[in-house]
Amino acid sequence: MVPPVWTYNAIEKDGKTRTLGGYSSEIVVDQNYVLRVPPGLDPAGAAPLLCAGVTTYSPLKHFGVEKGDRVGVVGLGGLGHMAVKLASSMGAEVTVFSTSASKEDDARRLGASEFLVTKDLDPTPLANRFRLVIDAVSASHDLNPYIGMLIRDGTMVLLGAPPEAAHVSAGPLIFARRRLAGSLIGGIRETQEMLDYCGDNGITSDVEVIPITDVNEAYERTLKGDVRYRFVIDLKTLPV
Repeated sequence: MVPPVWTYNAIEKDGKTRTLGGYSSEIVVDQNYVLRVPPGLDPAGAAPLLCAGVTTYSPLKHFGVEKGDRVGVVGLGGLGHMAVKLASSMGAEVTVFSTSASKEDDARRLGASEFLVTKDLDPTPLANRFRLVIDAVSASHDLNPYIGMLIRDGTMVLLGAPPEAAHVSAGPLIFARRRLAGSLIGGIRETQEMLDYCGDNGITSDVEVIPITDVNEAYERTLKGDVRYRFVIDLKTLPV
């Protein structure tokens, strides 16, 4: 049985999940919504760029990350690993914050210059350090330590969607004119811009390609955070 939610287009009707093309081998679309994948990119690694790629590219571009900027990335998962790749490719000095010490080697391979485990982390030495902090965590966690790490006029951007409302102290925002912002994906034009940028810089997502028969196992592993860093289904394995 296919898990109940696998695409953002999935809907429930009459007790059944309708994915609206989520598992289709062929679809018909309006040409205005078709994107061109640069020829040099591996299709499997390029597929998640249409989600995680543009979701992290958009705030980096919107807030004008430049060479030499210090960028913090909270959470090294499907979104976070793309934030590290993209920010470092733009010349930023990237620090990764993670609950898992086992991800340090990956963080440095992806382009991070510093890796910090969040458990018992003392934020004091990191005060007024980052121009931008990208928070890609969807579990409940304290935002305030990261806000205090921003420089004056710095921005913390939320990409994750924790289930509970966050409690944010006004002081760290007020006294340094810091901003707490949010961002989702991007439009067609920006998505194409991101794909072209990734094509020019040889950037793809780190993926694990699976046959359609392994989708339920992959779903369970995703719930446990056991994926580095995106599953991609090989549609050649989809029964005709």
